[in-house]
Amino acid sequence: MPPKATISSVPSKATKPGRKSAQKSTPKQSIPVPERLKRLFKSLCAQIDGGHFSNAIKTCDKILRLQAGDTDALQTKLFLLLQTEQYPAALDFIAQQGKHPQYAFEQAYSLYRLQRETEAREILDGIQGHAGDGYRGVMHLEAQLNYRQGSYQEALDIYTQLLDTAETHSEEHSDIVTNLQAAQSHLDFINADYLRALDSLPSSIAGALETAPPPSQVASSAATALVSAAAPQTAATDVQGQKKVRKSRVPPGVVPGVTPPPDPERWLKKSERSTFGQGKRRRTGGGATQGSVSTDVASSSATKGAGAKNKKKR
Repeated sequence: MPPKATISSVPSKATKPGRKSAQKSTPKQSIPVPERLKRLFKSLCAQIDGGHFSNAIKTCDKILRLQAGDTDALQTKLFLLLQTEQYPAALDFIAQQGKHPQYAFEQAYSLYRLQRETEAREILDGIQGHAGDGYRGVMHLEAQLNYRQGSYQEALDIYTQLLDTAETHSEEHSDIVTNLQAAQSHLDFINADYLRALDSLPSSIAGALETAPPPSQVASSAATALVSAAAPQTAATDVQGQKKVRKSRVPPGVVPGVTPPPDPERWLKKSERSTFGQGKRRRTGGGATQGSVSTDVASSSATKGAGAKNKKKR
């Protein structure tokens, strides 16, 4: 039997030379959450070190979206809100976290900065027994509250206690010395200085001051109302007086405040102006004595001329 012919393999269309096979694009793998948190915390540290606090707050929000309840992110965001003086936002942030004793000092400090001393005092009374690193902060805040409320002796005692335990060349030491001097000066004035000032006055004035009743609140409120009502008017007059004219609107040869203003009737005809005919009065026949004299002279000269003509005719 003759051998069978071998059939050569025919190349398929997909393997034609010059055409690349279609490759399927692989989907991009998402970064795992721990790696993203690591990167966000790294950028957060760099932002805080560079002083970019607003961007650092946004980074804290990103971290809290990935891992809600992260204590480090929560504490850092609260610190940044206080650092940027966003005290209402800090109070709202603390309220969202619920009643946490670890945020009590930050809440009291925010209330103190918002002039809400009574609420700040209530919170401070509840955390007086806490010890640790935050205890000195509580003492500082209590001294500042006493100073603002006029309790200078209590503030002086707290500052003295803080000064004894502070480092000599630290920033806290210089702040304590400054506040201590302020409290001491107020206390000296209350205890002795005002008495010396009264002793230097004449006896009649000192006696009148000691026997005079305190001023009524109605009169003081009325006076403050009058002052507040008159203040906008005076401010408006001052602004009008200080208003300057632009140089581009001043015509050449005119000096503001020196050159007289233009005539408001300059657009009217001369005959229609109010000043028309004031400088030049029309002379009538009997208007003045000179006119009467001139008419008499003219009449006499006319008669003389007529007599001369008659003589010539004769």
